[in-house]
Amino acid sequence: MNSLPRRELTLLDSTCLIVGIIVGAGIYQVAPDVAKSTASNSGFLALWLAGGLLSWCGAMSYAELATAYPQSGGDYVYLSRAYGPWAGFLFGWIQTVIVRPGDIAVMAFAFATYARAIHDPLAGASLVSSQQLYAALAVLVLTLVNVAGVRQGKWTQNVLTLAKIAGLAVIVGVACLAPRPVTAVQTVEALPVSLALILVLFTFGGWNEMAYVAAEVLNPNRNIVRALALGTGAVTALYLLVNVAFLHALGHNGVAASSAVAADAVRSWFGQGAPVFISLLICLSALGAVNGLIFAGARISYAVGRDHRIFRLVSQWNAKQGTPVRALVLQGLIALALIFALGGFVDTLLYTAAPVYLFYLGTSLALMVLRFKEPAAARPYRVWGYPVTPLVFAGTCSFLAYSAVLYKPRIALAALGLLLTGLPAYWISQRRVRKAARLAKVG
Repeated sequence: MNSLPRRELTLLDSTCLIVGIIVGAGIYQVAPDVAKSTASNSGFLALWLAGGLLSWCGAMSYAELATAYPQSGGDYVYLSRAYGPWAGFLFGWIQTVIVRPGDIAVMAFAFATYARAIHDPLAGASLVSSQQLYAALAVLVLTLVNVAGVRQGKWTQNVLTLAKIAGLAVIVGVACLAPRPVTAVQTVEALPVSLALILVLFTFGGWNEMAYVAAEVLNPNRNIVRALALGTGAVTALYLLVNVAFLHALGHNGVAASSAVAADAVRSWFGQGAPVFISLLICLSALGAVNGLIFAGARISYAVGRDHRIFRLVSQWNAKQGTPVRALVLQGLIALALIFALGGFVDTLLYTAAPVYLFYLGTSLALMVLRFKEPAAARPYRVWGYPVTPLVFAGTCSFLAYSAVLYKPRIALAALGLLLTGLPAYWISQRRVRKAARLAKVG
């Protein structure tokens, strides 16, 4: 039975969705590399603060768009209105066939890496096959949870988000109580600050997911802005606290030299059990990100399907479950295919990076285009610092897209090539629309 989205997401649900997607496994993995690019504690923390401020610029730009156009689909809606249906179609195309299933697979692989460290059901088999099993199970189970209903999906998200925040609070408390390090200085290979900033911004990725579920948020004019501000602000504060704790427990050089920074930071209290505790916490964090990506991502292909016949199969909203069931199933199947095709975390991440930041760039500029094209549109919230705020975010997106292509050109260009295949798909879709219109006129 086809229906329309219902407004069921409270401010707590919306904030947990944002925090749950942002705080995945990145905070545990990139801190040493960020430390390698700086020479002091203040420089290290300044990079994390810069990541939070740049993300805030993007979040507030999206807040204006999401409150002005509170519909399912997020960027798809804004790009279509700003540049035309072709731009929205290309966004929906790349999100449906590459980016969203790829993002889900990335975080599923992060979960699988640490789940395997706790228990490997395929001991003796290859590392890849064991990772693929855990990653596939995470995608399958959480897709089924979201197919079951919006309440099941949002409560799963809330529980996982609160659990990961509690776990991070334990890390902060234990690390801050640890004795100050007296280890000898170790030599580490320095990294460029530009690479460190890319890594930091990767850990902040996910705040824009609020735009995809705007049609389901209660009191959207107030709660969308509040959720974006609270979500990005809370994550920035949390990341700063966690990294202050790392520095207290290990020192700047100790963080830079660590291969398992969170486990090393709590080792004085947990002893040999530290790796297991941290692995469990990272598993929870990654699962929260996977669930949030599944929940929000299906709303994109659903929105595209309403307007373009080529995606009509996934344009159905199930009234009983309150979810886009077909879009969830298609998204899950593509994510499973990528898990078995790509086989690992890094290649999957690089596969999605360049197209993602190109569309973020397009959306940040769409804010200014829509102010010009639709000046009479109601805007319950206007971004502070306009036009500097969206321009700062646009510049950041340009830098990240360029860096992704420069770092792994073959993988990035392959993804961009698939993006361009959306142009003939759009032409076919529009041709069918025009043909249907002619037949209706003749009839």
